[in-house]
Amino acid sequence: MSIKVAFVGLGVMGYPMAGYLSKAGYQTRVYNRTFTKAQHWAEEYQGTACDTPKKAAQDCDMVFVCVGNDDDVRSVVYGDDGILAGLKPGAVLVDHTTTSAELAIELAQAAKENGNAFIDAPVSGGQAGAENGVLTIMCGGEPQVFDEVAPVMDAYAKQSNLFGENGQGQRCKMVNQICVGGVLQGLSEAILLAQKTGLDVEQVVDTLKHGAAGSWQMENRAVTMSNDQFDFGFAIDWMRKDLGFCLKEAQRVGIELPLTQDIDQRYAELQKEGYGRMDTSVLIKALGKNQ
Repeated sequence: MSIKVAFVGLGVMGYPMAGYLSKAGYQTRVYNRTFTKAQHWAEEYQGTACDTPKKAAQDCDMVFVCVGNDDDVRSVVYGDDGILAGLKPGAVLVDHTTTSAELAIELAQAAKENGNAFIDAPVSGGQAGAENGVLTIMCGGEPQVFDEVAPVMDAYAKQSNLFGENGQGQRCKMVNQICVGGVLQGLSEAILLAQKTGLDVEQVVDTLKHGAAGSWQMENRAVTMSNDQFDFGFAIDWMRKDLGFCLKEAQRVGIELPLTQDIDQRYAELQKEGYGRMDTSVLIKALGKNQ
């Protein structure tokens, strides 16, 4: 394809996402803070490893970012070796990182001043969703810009939707994370009850997943939770970052999120106990340790 793209950030999400762009036929450049990982990607897929974000962005029509947090995004976007320094006029910057809505608005303004467009586009679906190319993408930005990038994102997404101006994609991701946390809290309590009453958790899941209680978390996490397996998936260190955005946004609009606050506190306690890199389903340990 004639469209040239770059992907900045080759973590557990970005690595396969960039791979899908290459496999879809897009001329793809990649950058990762650890350059050897970018080189390994270039060996596995058809593409070019670059040693700065600027070099990755040069001559590209779209640049996609998926890093850790607000400061990580700023570190690859700004500066003499940053993405904006390399972007040609009219190119689009797409941020898949889960960040604050404030950063999305900031980046949109910076891109505009640089002669570029910006879409905030956080994703849901986890590592498995990225590896299987079936992510859900929540976007904020101008409709015509979204229409331009959506067909490209289809390489690794099962659906992408535009929710309004810049920042609205990140706000939708906040809603997503609140739902995930709430489901995990309920699922944790349910599994504890099932175990204490002698029910077979796998049989329970096979039955309930077809009814009103069914959820992605139930199908993918209930059994591993019951088996005390958490060394995989979306770490609570990252979930606490995301819930912090949720709580800050709630404060901005003048509402309370008591369940979210409670879950965030439970995760904070688990971090202190050394579970920071464990999957968010480790929440069950916070509920069950005194029972």
